[in-house]
Amino acid sequence: MSKPVVAVVGRPNVGKSTLFNALAGQKIAIVKDTPGVTRDRIYADVSWLDREFTMIDTGGIEPDSKDIILSQMREQAQIAIDTADVIIFITDVRQGPQDADSKVADMLRRSAKPVVLAVNKADNYEKFLPDVYEFYNLGIGEPFPISASSRQGLGDLLDEVVSHFPEGAGGEEEDERPRIAIVGKPNVGKSSILNKLAGENRAIVSEIAGTTRDAIDSTVVYDGREYVFIDTAGLRRKSKIKEELERYSIIRAVTAVERADVALMVIDAVEGATEQDAKIAGIAHERGKGVIIVVNKWDAIEKNDKTTREYENKIRQILSFMPYAEIMYVSALTGQRLNKLYDRIDMVIANQTMRIATGVLNEILMEAVAMQQPPSDKGKRLKLYYMTQVSVKPPTFVIFVNDKQLMHFSYTRYLENKIREAFGFRGTALKFFIRERKEKGQ
Repeated sequence: MSKPVVAVVGRPNVGKSTLFNALAGQKIAIVKDTPGVTRDRIYADVSWLDREFTMIDTGGIEPDSKDIILSQMREQAQIAIDTADVIIFITDVRQGPQDADSKVADMLRRSAKPVVLAVNKADNYEKFLPDVYEFYNLGIGEPFPISASSRQGLGDLLDEVVSHFPEGAGGEEEDERPRIAIVGKPNVGKSSILNKLAGENRAIVSEIAGTTRDAIDSTVVYDGREYVFIDTAGLRRKSKIKEELERYSIIRAVTAVERADVALMVIDAVEGATEQDAKIAGIAHERGKGVIIVVNKWDAIEKNDKTTREYENKIRQILSFMPYAEIMYVSALTGQRLNKLYDRIDMVIANQTMRIATGVLNEILMEAVAMQQPPSDKGKRLKLYYMTQVSVKPPTFVIFVNDKQLMHFSYTRYLENKIREAFGFRGTALKFFIRERKEKGQ
């Protein structure tokens, strides 16, 4: 299911991160009074009433002069236009409409994307109402007075946001075709891989990082089966600021992974796995997607009999949170091993949708408990009653216990390993929920 994407755009210090944290329900972005300090995670899953969406804080403005603020706001707005279903344009009632606000408002209006105008810092509704009316002059519709710090007015704002979601948002479930997002840093060969798989130039390939402008869906037929590849967009233009480049590649990875079943995480063999790769791979991991790590440009590596094992060890070390991910070594230039990707994709999707009967699961659970006693604390021992699988994509299990405080993370990991030993589940994360059930007689 594909969630709608909502992007937050605005000048420095108008309260983007405060609004982001208030809606996400947890402190995700760093908030300070110094403009341009947002550094941390820039996306979060948000639910309002019965609607769910992914929110993106476009951020990335480091003001030095008005010219730089405006140019970076335009770039920020363009990312929102490219990737979002709805844009929240946040302004500051105490500063009033600024020249930069007007120019970005023009750009957003021409985009034909739904824009919801939030006028922040309106802590006293009656006092600030006349000032709020001034924002009608931006020409992008009704201004919604809010106070992100005290969470006032957020309900009305969210009602307006969700009213703009596409009809049947998330309705792509009916499409049974495998959806594969090709993610990774700029210039690692994502578009080249897609072109080779498609057998024609579906995406522009260039040596300049960031030439793919939008996420492109390409349907490829292989061995009689249709696959939909989502090529994540790079930058609109080459950025000199590394942080911005990282931020934008992460934003685009979020929006593509959201719509996919499997993520092909492309790594440059010459450069090796990096922390930035770990951030992008983490997006797929958190969302429970299937993951195949595709090491591209393998033809450019000098090899001996230990190369592959040493390389895999390095990847596993940096991406240690996803030991289940499959690894393939390919070359988009020569086409080496690319066709084998389809078999691996089919296998990962089969594992993502695998269901295990409750009776079989509980045999494994009892055997695991017999082999390694559950933990205890202050004389009270953890008892595991039974386990059942409740959903797929990713396979999700509920374990019923006497006291979930006693269920240590390491024991959950032990049970996961036992399930993987029995059923494989290669290429997919597994999720576990621990529920308490009172013993009879209590």
